Amino acid sequence: MLSNTAVPKYYGRFRDAVIRGDFPVCETISLEMARIDQLIKDPSIYYDPVPVEGWIRFCEAELTLTDGSPLHLLDTFKIWAEQVYGWYYFIQKSVYQTNPDGHGGHYVRKRVKKRLTTKQYLIVSRGNAKTLYDECHQAYGLVMDKETTHQVTCAPTMKQAEEVILPLKTAVVKSRGPLFQFLTDGSIRSTKGSRMNRAKLCVTKKGVENFLTSSLLEVRPMSIPKLQGLQNKYSTVDEWLSTDIREDVIGALEQGATKLDDYLIIASSSEGTVRNGAGDTIKMELMSILKGDYRAPNVSIWWYKLDDIQEVANPEMWIKANPNIDRTVTYETLQAEVERAENAPATRNDTLAKRFGIPMEGYTYFFTYEETIPQKKKRSYWKMRCAVGADLSQGDDFCAFTFLFPLNNGCFGVKVRSYITERTLFRLPGAMRQKYNHFIKEGTLIVLPGTVIDLDQVYDDLDQFILDCSYDVCAFGYDPYNAKEFVQRWETENGAYGVEKVIQGFKTESVPLGEIKDLAEDRKFLFDEELMSFTMGNCIVLEDTNGNRKLYKKRREEKIDNVSALMDAYIVYKRYRDAFE
Repeated sequence: MLSNTAVPKYYGRFRDAVIRGDFPVCETISLEMARIDQLIKDPSIYYDPVPVEGWIRFCEAELTLTDGSPLHLLDTFKIWAEQVYGWYYFIQKSVYQTNPDGHGGHYVRKRVKKRLTTKQYLIVSRGNAKTLYDECHQAYGLVMDKETTHQVTCAPTMKQAEEVILPLKTAVVKSRGPLFQFLTDGSIRSTKGSRMNRAKLCVTKKGVENFLTSSLLEVRPMSIPKLQGLQNKYSTVDEWLSTDIREDVIGALEQGATKLDDYLIIASSSEGTVRNGAGDTIKMELMSILKGDYRAPNVSIWWYKLDDIQEVANPEMWIKANPNIDRTVTYETLQAEVERAENAPATRNDTLAKRFGIPMEGYTYFFTYEETIPQKKKRSYWKMRCAVGADLSQGDDFCAFTFLFPLNNGCFGVKVRSYITERTLFRLPGAMRQKYNHFIKEGTLIVLPGTVIDLDQVYDDLDQFILDCSYDVCAFGYDPYNAKEFVQRWETENGAYGVEKVIQGFKTESVPLGEIKDLAEDRKFLFDEELMSFTMGNCIVLEDTNGNRKLYKKRREEKIDNVSALMDAYIVYKRYRDAFE
């Protein structure tokens, strides 16, 4: 029965195991446990075990795995679901009550029981059956809710979203439990005779339909225009951190769901290697909730990860990021992933993110993580000769310059300077804005007033920066796009010698990119600024069938402009190498 002092059954077992030291947990899980302990102490919040046990009995009696074998719920599933269905509170609400004679009615004030948790975030590593957990909630809402409901599930691709309802489709076909046997008895094609002779739960072109309540579970694209305005009582979002999304689709689902009572949104994902998007902004909000910066008792957060990258070498700590280890994922699988990351550095970031919950910076298709680490020792390169690369790009975008200083030992010093407008800065999402503020504080990113970058202002500031640092610029390479006025002024004031146009394409970029990659692997580029590390981490290179390479610039949000400017500077350095001797 309801109690405002009881300890939840499955959470209590989990907490005891953590206290005994049988189950090590990360910082974010310990913070969530502290939030649950606060709910136990709160006299206005009640725990009800009946809905939790009902959900467990339904799942184990009726549902199957994708291959049709019976479903036996994991302990983690029970703990997560207990926080969804176990907590309730009471509110005073005006309820319409019909008169005894059946004609007319009136509003009366009643004490109404409401479910506390309406949104659950589940961040857990690959192989921990989070997609199956989503399906359990969708199936329970579709079959057991007596109201007419519209449910959606979405993922980065439609095919991926269909994986959520695929076990439910199998369960409908197998009908292993008495309830599903009753609901699937008959044929959907039968249009004669009583409706009781027709199937009540069917897989259709729309999705999965319950004809008893006229409820529908369907797949939708992960896009705000496709999700906004829906009145979904049950919604699941899968892999929202694993892709490059710039829209908060969870917020869009919640806007429509708030029109209903006791709605539920389950957002599950493993960590990704795409940084500074909507996913990172949501994680900043979740961390604020966990730390108690603001109270959101309706949000459940189970965020599994390793606390430190050093724990990757300790298999005893892997359970922090893989709570279902040895059940849905084996130690051997994780060990093979670790060995692969050690021998193939390009896969390191993906392994750390997907298997151990450690988010890494940007993509590593070209530069590995080690190659993007800046030098700890700060260097000024005062009065030294250098080549300058410029990527002026569009008027409302980055305007990037990279200074390349040839050194006697075969290394190259690197300094960067970039410009954006106030409008570009103000329109950034929260996580990216925080990143840019760090660059501004570092002094490598300059914010200019206005909507469009004024290249005269850029030239004046860059010229003053070169004078202040006493750099001896011997060569200037530039991308010709939008660079005409800037280059003309440069040639007027500094002369045309050493000024070279660098045309982009496989023919021009392939050889320099290969040499730049070799220099980066040998740590020959000496840079100490985070902006250069950020752009190197975002760098993606296209490669054709002949092995020719060029920079991929289509992703405007993932800035690589200073890497492009570095390539321009390196090309003109090679053309005018005599000027540096």
